[in-house]
Amino acid sequence: MQYMCDIIAGKILTASESESQFISKAFASDLMSDVLMLDSGHILLITGLSNPQVIRTAEMSDIKTVVVGRNKKCSSEMINLAKECDITLIESPYSIFKISGVLYESGINPIF
Repeated sequence: MQYMCDIIAGKILTASESESQFISKAFASDLMSDVLMLDSGHILLITGLSNPQVIRTAEMSDIKTVVVGRNKKCSSEMINLAKECDITLIESPYSIFKISGVLYESGINPIF
């Protein structure tokens, strides 16, 4: 997880206590309805949204890692909810495009 944070200049706000933090695929979206349609495990969600609905959507979709890009700052409500839901929450100053490209170069595959 730390390596991933280093390559996206990320800051970990909450860390999941789940033993398996294996991430095989990533999905970038600001449309939470699209996220709810995913049918794959071990997904990293990349988004520009910084509201509690992102965490609720990740929880329903069994996503354990969320990266918020575009230098958006997560509210304390969002951080607390991520802790409650055992979701790793990361802020990155990079654009969604750059985060996606850097992670792809490091071996994370897209969903589609």
